[in-house]
Amino acid sequence: MRPQYEHLTLSPGHSWQLLWRELPELPFLWHYHPEFELTLTVNARGQRYVGDHLADFADGDLILLGPNLPHTWSASERIDPARQMLAVVVWFSRDWLVQLQTSLPELAGLLQLGKRADRGLQFSATAAEAVRPLMLRMENLSPAQRLPLLLELLLLLAQDEQAQPLASIASAPIALDAQRQRMARVLDYMHAHFQTEIPVQLLAERAALSVGAFHRFFKRHTQLTVTAYLAQLRIGSACQLLIQTDKSIGAIAQQAGYRNLAHFNRQFRAAKGVSPREFKNRYR
Repeated sequence: MRPQYEHLTLSPGHSWQLLWRELPELPFLWHYHPEFELTLTVNARGQRYVGDHLADFADGDLILLGPNLPHTWSASERIDPARQMLAVVVWFSRDWLVQLQTSLPELAGLLQLGKRADRGLQFSATAAEAVRPLMLRMENLSPAQRLPLLLELLLLLAQDEQAQPLASIASAPIALDAQRQRMARVLDYMHAHFQTEIPVQLLAERAALSVGAFHRFFKRHTQLTVTAYLAQLRIGSACQLLIQTDKSIGAIAQQAGYRNLAHFNRQFRAAKGVSPREFKNRYR
């Protein structure tokens, strides 16, 4: 199966990204992205796929993945059935590591850790146990408080001589060839401007393709039409605003890129199975 390219966007004011993901199960989503990924999995038992490597995993599994390395986790068994599975995920770029070393030579070991992660690294039980409480604290901290915690845990992991590489040398990370660079340019623009009307002609020009060829190119790389992809972005943004703000439904629709409230309500219900107001009430 060909892995899907995943476009990650940093939140405003962040140089790296944290995801706190609670789910009843971990679905199989074979994908890759240009960022490093550090993932701690809690209360789950299943299979982990990294490049050509397949292994079982359980509670406390801690993995660092290098850029463009295909991967996924798949699990349907919760160790404690009364609790959700939890994946705590940190993403950061190679440029971020390079800038750290340039500004703070004391952190040179982190760049070496990044090089070791090109094939994926599974950390020892001792290292994972030491890092686990640090990662679990992050959710309740401000971005400024999270940063020193991240540096502390990465320095701990850099000292783990028992960490094991996962994928074989032959299973190299996917190179960002011309096609994927072209796709990245398009997605960067869509993620930055989805609140506005985006003519397909403009996206086609960024990809240096005709409109017809661009539609086929976009569908091949994302498995979605341009309209469906934009709807995902806008509905995702609306969900964040519904949970995190007290703005009116109309104001949220406008901010998410919808000029017609009725159209927003229909698309939201189609995507989430409930109205925006019902969705908001779930989180009050």
